[in-house]
Amino acid sequence: MSAESSVTYRRIFRLWVPLAATWLMMSVEGPFLAAVIARLDDSTFNLAAYGVAFAFALIVEAPIIMILSAATALVRDYESFRKLRNFSYTLNVLITIVMLIVLWEPVFAWLSEDVLVLPIPVAALTHRALAVLLPWPAAIGYRRFYQGLLIRAELTRRVAYGTAVRVVSMAGTALVLYYFFALPGALVGTSALSAGVVLESIATRLMALGLPERLRSEPAAEHLSYRRIVDFYAPLALTSIISLAVHPLVTFSLGQSRLALESLAVFPVVTSLTFIFRSMGLSYQEVAITLLDGTRENFRRISWFAAVLGTVATVGLLLIAFTPLAGVWFRQVSGLSEELAQLSILPLQLFSLIPFFSVLIAYQRSILVAGRQTRPITVATVVEVVGIVTFLAVGIRAFDLVGVVAAVIALLGGRVLGNTYMMFPVYFVLRSAGIYGRR
Repeated sequence: MSAESSVTYRRIFRLWVPLAATWLMMSVEGPFLAAVIARLDDSTFNLAAYGVAFAFALIVEAPIIMILSAATALVRDYESFRKLRNFSYTLNVLITIVMLIVLWEPVFAWLSEDVLVLPIPVAALTHRALAVLLPWPAAIGYRRFYQGLLIRAELTRRVAYGTAVRVVSMAGTALVLYYFFALPGALVGTSALSAGVVLESIATRLMALGLPERLRSEPAAEHLSYRRIVDFYAPLALTSIISLAVHPLVTFSLGQSRLALESLAVFPVVTSLTFIFRSMGLSYQEVAITLLDGTRENFRRISWFAAVLGTVATVGLLLIAFTPLAGVWFRQVSGLSEELAQLSILPLQLFSLIPFFSVLIAYQRSILVAGRQTRPITVATVVEVVGIVTFLAVGIRAFDLVGVVAAVIALLGGRVLGNTYMMFPVYFVLRSAGIYGRR
């Protein structure tokens, strides 16, 4: 094996750190913009409108999110680059058309008034805020495609630089609009989001200059038809769509639980803290896809790094959850009342193992994506969602648990079920690659 193709722990770490930094930077967006909107007039209406508009945008962008993993796994030569680029651009056009349909007055009126039953002031603000987010889904798809090329070329620092552009431009836009323009808070928030993502996509494209030409010199790999792209990508897109359904589902269940209002208040605080540690797993998936090459020794190192990463992330969260640091975080950092801070501690402790299982599912997905077996990823997501729904129903209705406690148990239980299901297709992919079962 050549030095270029060998996988060392240093090489894995060098690729992973910028992507981890990327996810950490993105985790500050939501709290920052919520804090800005909360300081403007009619903050309750505007926070609600911003949240609903953002949720719409997330749902519309769901089909394009996994193009990052697809680009990392499939682009091996110029022909595969060209075809996946065309596929990505077509998908961007389609989701933009969907966004326009949602913005069309009769459709939006039906969604906001009949489906969501939004108060009229919130519905009006939401419509304007969502119009500002029109470029958001396509910009996400555009930059994630070129981020995949950067990761494939092991230029992950450039991905982090692009995210830095996004965060700085988002914060700058929000502050300029906050201080110098009399705009509603929902429009300030969505304008900042759109500006950040559009500028990040431009920066990412500029940093990827030269990569398509470099691919022209690569030897032709396997023939990649559009039919194969669709077969590969459709399960990944469906996985994103199903995953997004979990959040409104859990929120609705919290509203039907014991201590509903308190649970709705502390649930996002608990999950935002755990997201910091879960992001380590989210950032590892593309690293493993890039480096997995079917050799036993490289697989062993990638696996050990994942195990250490999951353990370190989990220990870090445990140190907060089971020490006085939890009180410091919830009271001083998050600004919760003493009552809500106390309510948050048990859910955090119950949820403290989630970073390990987040790293595990990223590792399992990377093996399946690298092995071109994406359908089991969708099935595992369905298993996870069914598990979450079941655990929520049992916890809230049969055991009358406090809503936030039932929610974190359900989320952890669903993830463990998803991880367990994935063990079987992962084993078969590894066995067919000769990593298990053959020598």
